[in-house]
Amino acid sequence: MSDTSFILIVEDEAPHGEVLKEGLERAGHACHLVDSADAALASIRHRAPHVIVSDYRLGGNMTGLDLLAEARAISPWTQGILITAHGDEQLARDAFKAAGVFDYLKKPLDLEMMRTQVSSAARQAKILRENYQLAHQHQQADAFEGIIAASGAMKSVLHRVRKLARTKLTVVIYGESGTGKELIARAIHNNSDRKKKPWVAVNCAGISEGILESELFGHIKGSFTNASADRRGYFEEADGGTIFLDEIGDMPVAMQSKLLRVLENGEVLRVGSSKPVHVDVRVVAATNRNLKELIVEKKFREDLFFRINQAEINLLPLRDRPEDLPPLIFHFVQQANTIQGTNVKKITPEALHMLTRYRWPGNVRELQNVINQIVAMCEGETIDVRDLPSTPPINATTDIVPVTTRGYANITLRELEKLAIQHALAKNQGNREKAAKDLGIGARTLYRKLREFDLS
Repeated sequence: MSDTSFILIVEDEAPHGEVLKEGLERAGHACHLVDSADAALASIRHRAPHVIVSDYRLGGNMTGLDLLAEARAISPWTQGILITAHGDEQLARDAFKAAGVFDYLKKPLDLEMMRTQVSSAARQAKILRENYQLAHQHQQADAFEGIIAASGAMKSVLHRVRKLARTKLTVVIYGESGTGKELIARAIHNNSDRKKKPWVAVNCAGISEGILESELFGHIKGSFTNASADRRGYFEEADGGTIFLDEIGDMPVAMQSKLLRVLENGEVLRVGSSKPVHVDVRVVAATNRNLKELIVEKKFREDLFFRINQAEINLLPLRDRPEDLPPLIFHFVQQANTIQGTNVKKITPEALHMLTRYRWPGNVRELQNVINQIVAMCEGETIDVRDLPSTPPINATTDIVPVTTRGYANITLRELEKLAIQHALAKNQGNREKAAKDLGIGARTLYRKLREFDLS
C-alpha cells in the first residue's frame, strides 16, 4: 500500500511555500500550495487533504489554528501542523491540545523533521479516515436481529426473512458452514407470531443415529436399556413454537420417513409407544449440502424435500459479498470490546486491507473468532498488521494480480498500467522519483499518470 499523501501547504510567502512543497514532494507526497486561509478552505472543500501545513500567522482575521478548526469541521480526519515563530510558541503549545493539531514546528524549520512529522501526521489521517468510513458503512448497513447487511445480496435475504416470518411456510436455509444460518432461522422465529413460544435448535449431524429418534420424538419408560422414565423429545419441547433442524441433509434416510410423518400429521410417536402426541411446531431447516443432489444419490427423500422446501433462503459465502466485510469487522470489534472490556477504537488501512482481501473460508463465524482474538491481543487502541494472527495466514494476502492466464483474462491495459504504478509506489514506500525510475518513465510522466488515475 502506497504512503503517498495529499498535503495542503498554506504560506503567504511564496518562496517559503515553494521550498516546503519541493521538500515534501521529494518525500513522495502530493502537495498543493495556497497563500491564504480563504484559498485553503476552498481547496479543502474541493479535496480534503491528509495534512494541512500552515503558518500560525496568516494575515487577515484568521490564524492557522482558526483554519485548522474550520478544516476539521469539513474533514474530521485531516491533521494539522502549525509553523510558529519564536513569539508564538506558547500559543502553539496551547494549540497542540486542540483536536486536529498533530504537532507544531518552530522556525527556522528543519526540513527533515518536517518530512518526518508530515509523514506521521498523514499516517494518522489515513487511519482516522479509514475508521470514519468504516463507521459510516456500519451505520448505512441494515442491522436486523444481530445480522449485518451492507451488500445487496444480504439486504435481499433480510427482506425475505421479514416476509417469511409472517407466514406459516416451512423454510430451508442453504449456505456454507459459518454463514449464519441459525441466526437467520432465529430471526424468522423472533418475528413470527410464535416469538413468545419455544425455540428449539437441533444439530442433526451432531446426534448419533442410534439416539436421534429418541432425541427428536422422545421415549417411554422401558423402551430401551437405560430408559428409566418417560421423556419428551425436541418436537414436544417446541410445541407452539419453532424447531430448527440444522444440517438436515445429514439426517439418516430411515429417520427422514418418520420426520415426514410428523410434518404431515402433526403427531409424534415416542419410541416404544403406540399413542401419538399432537404437536403444533413450525419447522425451519438448514443445510450446507445440495438436497437435490442427495435425492439423486438416494440419500434424501424427495417427498420430504417437497414438504420442507416450501420456501428457501440462500446465503452466499462471505467471499462473494465483500461489501459486508467492513461493517461486520466494525460490529465484531465493538462486540469484542463489550465482552472483553477492551477499548480498541481504530484499525490501520493496511490491516483493514488484509482483512478484507482474505477469503474467509470459515465465513462469518471465522471472521468473528479472528476479530475476538485480534481485539484480545491488541496492546493499544489501534489494530495494525502486527496484530493479525498468523493462523489463518491473513497477513500473507497480497493484492498483486497473480501471474496466471486467469488473473489477466479480463484485465485491461489501462488497469495493468495503474496496477504497475501502484506496485512501484508501494515497493518504494511512496517515493515517486524511485518509482518512476523503476517504471522506466520520467518523473513528470509519473505525476501526470497519478493525476489521471486519481492516485495522488
